Amino acid sequence: MTPGEFVHTVPMSVLYVDKTARITAMNAPAQAMFGDQALGRHYITVLRQPGLLEQIEKTLETRVTGKAKYLSSEAGRDMVFLANIAALADGEGLMIAFEDVTPVEEAGQMRSDFVANVSHELRTPLTALSGFIETLRGPARDDEEARDRFLDIMEREAGRMNRLVQDLLSLSRVEDVARMRPTDTVNVAGIVTSVTMGLGPLAEERNVRLVTIGCNDPVEVPGDSDQLTQVFTNLIENAIKYGAEGGAVTVTLEERDNEATLRGPGVLVDVADEGEGISQRHLARLTERFYRVDGHRSRGMGGTGLGLAIVKHIVNRHRGRLRVTSTAGQGSRFTVSLPLDRSVVR
Repeated sequence: MTPGEFVHTVPMSVLYVDKTARITAMNAPAQAMFGDQALGRHYITVLRQPGLLEQIEKTLETRVTGKAKYLSSEAGRDMVFLANIAALADGEGLMIAFEDVTPVEEAGQMRSDFVANVSHELRTPLTALSGFIETLRGPARDDEEARDRFLDIMEREAGRMNRLVQDLLSLSRVEDVARMRPTDTVNVAGIVTSVTMGLGPLAEERNVRLVTIGCNDPVEVPGDSDQLTQVFTNLIENAIKYGAEGGAVTVTLEERDNEATLRGPGVLVDVADEGEGISQRHLARLTERFYRVDGHRSRGMGGTGLGLAIVKHIVNRHRGRLRVTSTAGQGSRFTVSLPLDRSVVR
């Protein structure tokens, strides 16, 4: 089998560079990456990236197989490939195979970002606590008024760290069972009713009216009661906190015989507030870990930046959908769609 024939037997992108340093064969995936015009051209004019070119030259010189990263872009998304460069026998050129390692690179970046975000979130309260402890041991040692004020702040900062740790543990537990479908049947109308009753004192404190619609009769879905309670607690609590003070939060439950987002029967739980709304540029990123529309306000309300990420993971585990819509000055609407058919979640 000739090198030109061999490249078409490999599923990943493969180029054949002959002894004249020109690309004389490429398979269909490689054509999609580099275009048909790459055929017959010197590899330097096609590949261009210094790290890869350096490794190709090294392999041509030493005949030892090498690897190098190759960065590309596809449909606006950055792609990372691992180029495996192998010299052929008798100086007949070399083969370059491109392995898509984008998911691995993205996972590594996500881990790095996650560690950086957790470190940042913990550093602020820890710095505050250290500063107040030093002050209480020094200048404020005998100042009773300052001591009480500092202790109140320290209690809030400690509570903030505790909430962050609890949310991190919750997110970890949700991810651990992400591929395990819920096996119980739960009354989602009962869960919503219980959550709204539990958040009644917070609503009263904010002078917010809590309105529930469609929750009088039981509506059973395959699900995890604790996790769905967590979902609706987070969404309704957020609506109370970030909606208009003195306004209303409306929770609507509706059954549908054919819900388009689920491709089958489902139940929709809609949480709508009357707040200032969320800018369109933020909507796509709301469920990212530690992403905040207004970081200062969120921290002031006790938010950790993980709540909606947890909601997204739980809804995904239930094979449901989370949709967020908002109009400036007209409030926000969070809609959870859950399948009624057990076969959908298995």
